[in-house]
Amino acid sequence: MSDSSLALPPILAIGASTGGPKALADILSALPENFPAAVVVVQHMDPDFNAGLNAWLKDQSVLPVTVVRPGERLLAGRVYLAKGGDHLVIGSDRLMHYTAEPVDDPFHPSVNALFESLARLKPLSGVAVLLTGMGRDGAQGLIALRRAGWNTIAQDAGTCAVYGMPKAAMELGAAEMVLPLPNIAATAANLMRRHV
Repeated sequence: MSDSSLALPPILAIGASTGGPKALADILSALPENFPAAVVVVQHMDPDFNAGLNAWLKDQSVLPVTVVRPGERLLAGRVYLAKGGDHLVIGSDRLMHYTAEPVDDPFHPSVNALFESLARLKPLSGVAVLLTGMGRDGAQGLIALRRAGWNTIAQDAGTCAVYGMPKAAMELGAAEMVLPLPNIAATAANLMRRHV
């Protein structure tokens, strides 16, 4: 496989749980039409809600929003939503794949699974955001991305529906920045200039 076929655009990776759909809509609605990165979203959800969330987020964003198909390639200026039921990862072939592993993870899809797969794809870099949600999913993955040279953002307590996941990330030192929800999209867009 040639180097050009392995190339990926810059990536904005977002993880969310409880309260996430509204937070995602706020961020996606603020991203410009010429956004130079691919946006990959893991929202904890039941598979039955894939189509409804995808349709609703499409209405909030000027960027195309689709549920990820296995083997799909990331393109800049598009939003990719993980389906419920399996973990979304980016493989060494630079394509998107679903996997049942780790099977003992309480969340399917898991934010950690996506973030950790991205951290392994050196020298890839981008911006990772951990939004509102219960528990600790995403914290370990966020610190892996920070160590890999990504910019990392956690949503602040005041704008979270549940301050579990971002708090866990903050306690680990995984978040380079802790920001209120209304500031996240503009900050991510500004940071993305470093990765284009």
